Amino acid sequence: MVYVRYQHSGKMCEGALLDSDTIEEFEPGSGINGSPMGRAIPLADVRLLPPCEPSKLIIVARNYAEHAKETGSEPPSEPHLHPIPASSVIGHGEAIALPPGIGRVDHEAELVVVIGRRCRSVTEEEALGYVAGYTCGNDVSARDVQWGTPPAFARAKSIDTFSPLGPWLVTDLDPSDLLVECIVSGEVRQSGRTRDMLFPVQRLVMESSRWMTLEPGDCIYTGTPSGITPLKGGDVCEVRIEGIGSLMNPVIVG
Repeated sequence: MVYVRYQHSGKMCEGALLDSDTIEEFEPGSGINGSPMGRAIPLADVRLLPPCEPSKLIIVARNYAEHAKETGSEPPSEPHLHPIPASSVIGHGEAIALPPGIGRVDHEAELVVVIGRRCRSVTEEEALGYVAGYTCGNDVSARDVQWGTPPAFARAKSIDTFSPLGPWLVTDLDPSDLLVECIVSGEVRQSGRTRDMLFPVQRLVMESSRWMTLEPGDCIYTGTPSGITPLKGGDVCEVRIEGIGSLMNPVIVG
């Protein structure tokens, strides 16, 4: 199923994507396992919202060896997990706003895992049973901040609008070998496959749940392939993931 959160006629609604241009509306507040109301809404008539409401985001650093290499770092021997606030989340079509004077800001196309059930200290074998589904994410990163005075990593990724998420949530998807791409103003900048992640989804859920309780809607940004480049005002940044779709956000300054 493809679960969609959206705004229509001034209301927040939920539903399932029936095809490329139609949403089947759910009963209000019924969530991902909602009851269809028997009403179809044209996708073109709605504003897509982030497909979940996380209490927190967990950013996984250097989960692709080639990305670690391009940043001058060694691949980690265990997952590097960095919780950040969810106030940075925006949805499909919303603008990534670069603060004036922020310096270099890079795109990072990522598969995002969305937690479906509250969990703590799960095993790797149990992990996928706590996943609601998957979506596209862009872990936008202020590099001059990130490489500054510690603790800088979280600051560089917690800026408002720096965590685009969407356009919807796909359930029953095998995350082990998906194509992940970032296209900036029509040019492919990143292209990699999730099979090249150093630590797969199961390991990331397990390790995250060792250190904190994961709540429904929480998101794990699973790391980015190589090819990061700076964004500038006027760009349009697209994260495209096989089996999910495209998350598109314009870039502005201010």
